[in-house]
Amino acid sequence: MKKIFALIMALVMLTVLVSCSGAKDSGSGSAEKKTFIMGIDPEYPPFSFLGEDGNYTGFDVEICQAACDYLGWEMKIFGVNWDEKLIQLDSNECDCIWSGMTILDSMKEAGYVISKPYYDNTQVIVVKADSGYNSSADLAGKLVAVQLGTSGEALLNGDLADLAATFGDVITADSFLKCFTELAGNAVDAVFVDMPVAASYAAEHEGYKIIDEQLGAEQYGIAFRSGDEALCDEIEKAVAALVENGTYAKIAEKYPDIVNNLLFLND
Repeated sequence: MKKIFALIMALVMLTVLVSCSGAKDSGSGSAEKKTFIMGIDPEYPPFSFLGEDGNYTGFDVEICQAACDYLGWEMKIFGVNWDEKLIQLDSNECDCIWSGMTILDSMKEAGYVISKPYYDNTQVIVVKADSGYNSSADLAGKLVAVQLGTSGEALLNGDLADLAATFGDVITADSFLKCFTELAGNAVDAVFVDMPVAASYAAEHEGYKIIDEQLGAEQYGIAFRSGDEALCDEIEKAVAALVENGTYAKIAEKYPDIVNNLLFLND
């Protein structure tokens, strides 16, 4: 009888040990890393673009990755259609729009949560170097291309409508690269685009120049859905930590065309 009792107790203890071990394993395995989906314009150097290795890179992409690493999150990238970026954000295809995005009052009024501005920007006009165009006035009656859904398009339809009225027509395309393709093929005479994009393109492609006029001051920020104040706060605190520990400046050094306009480094 004693042997039987001892055997039963041994089986009970073994069952308890296995149960506790299983519960412990289950607890440690259930902690999943948070995934943060960054919405970008896939063709927007130097902020976001496809690198030679087939992966997305750029200043905004590198800062977001560093912030996610700091927070212990996994980062994924979602390439948005820029003209439909807010629709895609609202439909939860991404957690933010972070890709040289201009802060607009209309977005705030619509309830979107917008981060602190991190970059000062202006719009410029790019033409062929041998075109003979040296000012926006020279483009009277000419065709000018602009990307859909951008602040440049908004300016030409708003504050700069008088200037746009002097053009022969304003041609829209769903990416700035398509705008430059039109310029290369002489389908348009100029491209109206953000200064850092213009500088990056002109540096990599011969035969283009930037007209020495800066039109429409604006600032870049990160857009989150309505109600995502806490998420915005987490990202902002992580970016602030990157500024404090020098990571932000180290990444910025890779992008000399924009470093002087980065607000967190030039306050």
